[in-house]
Amino acid sequence: MSPQLIAPTVAVHASFLAAMDEFRADGAETVAHSNMAQELRSWATRWPTAEGFAEYVGQTCGVVSEERVDGVVPKTTRWWVDGDTYLGRVTFRHRLTPSLLTWGGHIGYGVRPGARRCGHATAMLRAALPVAHHELGIDPVLVTCDDTNTGSRKVIEACGGIFEDRRDDKLRYWFHPAAATAGPQPSRRI
Repeated sequence: MSPQLIAPTVAVHASFLAAMDEFRADGAETVAHSNMAQELRSWATRWPTAEGFAEYVGQTCGVVSEERVDGVVPKTTRWWVDGDTYLGRVTFRHRLTPSLLTWGGHIGYGVRPGARRCGHATAMLRAALPVAHHELGIDPVLVTCDDTNTGSRKVIEACGGIFEDRRDDKLRYWFHPAAATAGPQPSRRI
């Protein structure tokens, strides 16, 4: 079986816990403006129990459809799994706020540290783009990365991201529906 992008599920509980331990050891709790850091702080004590993990999956699964008072936009989460092994996740933000236009984009993704450098990020982003375009109606799709994150930049470019500009320390790339199915596209190098 090859990895797939699926809705969050309790079936990967043990592997998810191991992945969160890897993220924590990698310093993910200290990253500013990170959903992962926020979840590690707020859910870590509840994830180990079956009930706590089921509650988390229930809240993470599907679409958060209404914009919240704190500015969180509607989003959809999918997990990248291989059988019962959790490898990473993709978060689709349905709309952009001024902050997301610079910092976060429509798609955020992360691969667990123990599964990095195996092609998962590229495969995951390739699988995510048709979901964004065709299932969620996001057109075009903005993906950003830190200007120092060479690995993420290469993933975005390999998936056909068209470089627009650098804002602060973020590189901004756009994907159009044709790029989501056509593979790598020419990209302006920075």
